[in-house]
Amino acid sequence: MTVTDTPSTHGATPPPPPPATISYEGEFGRNPLAEAGFGAMCRRLPGVLGHTLRMAWAVDRTAVVLLLVCQLLTGAAAAVVLAFTARALHHVLGTGSVTERLHGALPALVVVAVAAGTGRVGGALAAYADGRITPRLMTEADIALVTAVCRVESAAYGEAGFADRQEAAEVGATRTRFMVQDAQRFLAAAIRMVTAGGVITALHWTMLPLLLLAVLPAGVGAVLSARVDYETHYLTIADRNVRSMMRWWATYSRFGDEVRANGMTGYLVYWYRALSDRIDRRALSAAPRVLRISLATSALGGLFLLGTWGLLAWLAATGRVALPVAATAVVAVQTTLAALGQFVLHGAALFHTSLYLADMRSFLDQAAERAPRRGPATVPERVDEIRLEDVVYRYPGREQPAVDGVSLTLRRGEILAVVGENGSGKSTLVKLITGILLADRGRVLWDGIDLAGADPDAVWKRTALVPQNYARWPLRARENVTLGQPRTFDDAPVWQAVDAVGLRETIEGLPKQLDTLLAKEWWGGAELSGGQWQRLACARALYRRTPLLVLDEPTSQMDPRGEHRILLEIKRIAAERMTIVITHQLQNTRLADRIVVLRNGRVAEQGTYEELAAAGGLFAELLSLSEDR
Repeated sequence: MTVTDTPSTHGATPPPPPPATISYEGEFGRNPLAEAGFGAMCRRLPGVLGHTLRMAWAVDRTAVVLLLVCQLLTGAAAAVVLAFTARALHHVLGTGSVTERLHGALPALVVVAVAAGTGRVGGALAAYADGRITPRLMTEADIALVTAVCRVESAAYGEAGFADRQEAAEVGATRTRFMVQDAQRFLAAAIRMVTAGGVITALHWTMLPLLLLAVLPAGVGAVLSARVDYETHYLTIADRNVRSMMRWWATYSRFGDEVRANGMTGYLVYWYRALSDRIDRRALSAAPRVLRISLATSALGGLFLLGTWGLLAWLAATGRVALPVAATAVVAVQTTLAALGQFVLHGAALFHTSLYLADMRSFLDQAAERAPRRGPATVPERVDEIRLEDVVYRYPGREQPAVDGVSLTLRRGEILAVVGENGSGKSTLVKLITGILLADRGRVLWDGIDLAGADPDAVWKRTALVPQNYARWPLRARENVTLGQPRTFDDAPVWQAVDAVGLRETIEGLPKQLDTLLAKEWWGGAELSGGQWQRLACARALYRRTPLLVLDEPTSQMDPRGEHRILLEIKRIAAERMTIVITHQLQNTRLADRIVVLRNGRVAEQGTYEELAAAGGLFAELLSLSEDR
């Protein structure tokens, strides 16, 4: 066989493949605002304000009270400023000498200055209250999201749209920091608008409707623009989700060697740019729609504003209002117009933020529905038997079951080896035995207790699992063994687990031994080799001392010495628990009391090593292939 550097003998090299187009249908494939009208969208605001108030109240009641008081104080100050401005103008524009007019206006001007200062103080206190509430709200939203994802049933990860709903919820969590600000500014603008509008109405009732009409188009435009922006956001959720995952994979240092040695850098950059361009094209396609909305609403608002100023000029010119009143009206119109503009702007911002927060709440509700609700039954501390009765499990979207009608019994003191070809259902079977997945049909019984009705935390408290894809937690060495669940105040049990897997010399050689952070990316951190990490994963399971010990390919990255030590330890402690070992290294199944061979999710054969090796079945075939190397 000859290997050459020529990628193709038929001409030019084909171009790199572009990112896949991701689309899905069903409940999560539809924009929730696609059929909502303008009125329905505006009616969301009271609900958003109420939800914001409840969330803020839950984290800091004192700050909420301070914030509301400051809003009322600022509104009252604005009303006083306008009212006493009218009095001051009455004197300034009245008759008499300049000194007399200024003297007459002085008390009103003092009140205006005090009121304006009070308003500024109220604004500063409101900002302080917001500074107390917002960080806690963001923390609570973030923790709620992390907790929801950690607590869902494992099967939820495979459901259509779950990952994309999570991505949308992540955006909602980051937008939480705008929620209180938007609500506060919206309420402040509303209070100023009401007070200024009251002054306007007192001067002449026809001016307020025109002012409202002048600002209403801007509000319509802001809400419609927010809807377009959210529509673009919704269309790109899946692409942004995939892009963020690929960014992590491409930039994570642990995969850097593979990226460089296999020449993937160019393709990854191309792929990332191609997907980013696709997202950008969708955003740019929305820009003309936003522009049309902005131009149309601005033109209409300008016409109504022109009518307002025309009406004020006509009222003053015809003597229907006195000159001091007209001057006051100018100030009031400017104040009302600014308040209306802020009311519309922050109302639209609040509406915009509410769209993303609704995604977060929707995901949290979905996650709550997918959280385990199995029953109150408690598994005993000592478990003597686990029995599977005709168990069937099919992954979402798959036609064939991963586990199909499996029945078997595992007893205390027994080592059970599970073997089979890739995709035969070995890891799925273990997930069913440990209650990570619940059977679609059949039962999994721990000492007669059906896991479908058992408290999952009680089950997992009695389970120790070394998965095939174990985590390399960026924690200290100690927490990587205890998983944050220490049994004692000293490290003696930790060192016992470390000794059991032959890792003491390695841990003692770390800069801070058990206190060493196992993450070379962080300052002061250290890294272990693949085999050392696998030993550490086994140490975790041994540290737990549970009735059920499950090891999925526990020695695949170890050297012969490490593998031999782990197998001896498994054999030594087997009498105290039930042990399941999944492995492709069939020679290691000699330590098992019984071997179960899976094929296409079914039990093809079972027995001892000697029985199966001589039976001429699938096990004997796989064993022969493993030896013929």
